[in-house]
Amino acid sequence: MRELGTYAENQWCPGCGNFAILNAFKAAVPKLEAAGVPRENLVVVTGIGQHGKMFDYTNLSGFYGLHGRSMSSAQGIKLANPDLRVINFVGDGDSLGEGLEHTIFAAKRNAQIAMVMHDNGVYALTTGQFTPVSERGYRGPSTPTGTVEDPLHPLTLMLEVGASFIARGFSGELDHLAELMVQAVLHEGFAFLDVLQPCVTFNNTWKTYNDLVEIVDQPATTPEEARALFTRSDKLPIGVLYRREDVPFHQRLYGDANPIRDKAPREARQAQVATYLA
Repeated sequence: MRELGTYAENQWCPGCGNFAILNAFKAAVPKLEAAGVPRENLVVVTGIGQHGKMFDYTNLSGFYGLHGRSMSSAQGIKLANPDLRVINFVGDGDSLGEGLEHTIFAAKRNAQIAMVMHDNGVYALTTGQFTPVSERGYRGPSTPTGTVEDPLHPLTLMLEVGASFIARGFSGELDHLAELMVQAVLHEGFAFLDVLQPCVTFNNTWKTYNDLVEIVDQPATTPEEARALFTRSDKLPIGVLYRREDVPFHQRLYGDANPIRDKAPREARQAQVATYLA
């Protein structure tokens, strides 16, 4: 785990759920290597937000994207070299707010990307404004008397738009979360992992989550069962909640081809350019 760390000074608040997400990912990387995914084939993509510091604190190749736009970068990387396994760490604010269209279309296409959403219900980097998943009544800097909006339900949304792997984890169950990350990265298609992550400074949901999370061992087998599982009011089920097999987007587009592996030699490409210029 040490060699996955970096020189960057950690700036999360003490008790932040992001620490567990980071440590779960560090535990997942050796498991992925054991499963046949070389470390050099793992690519981390993040956006702007507290979640984005995953890139700073993890010694892996990747790309630091714009707020709400990291999924478009992740899709570009995957299409450029389908041999790569792309992990897109996102916040609930940037991925379901400004970046919602990118999230929806990646799921619709079944792009082979593992999307790990740090779900704390606030824009924590900018001191706690409400997000698309904040509960009605949440009080923050932009809603001092409480938001009047109902929250989006990310699991149900992902089911409706076609995600082929839908899971939920909890930062209080680190080993379980690490296993979910491994399964998400190995999935042949779009994998959505919603991580319940208390923000102890602006939205401390630790007790609520700790009381309500319940590990489920088997995913739902139909969309109807999945929807019922996602929307339980008595418990917050965590685990792989729904999974189906489908051809990932890059295989529909390329078959078994790879633009990086199969590109023509440099001299041939230069000669082709010369013919165009002539």
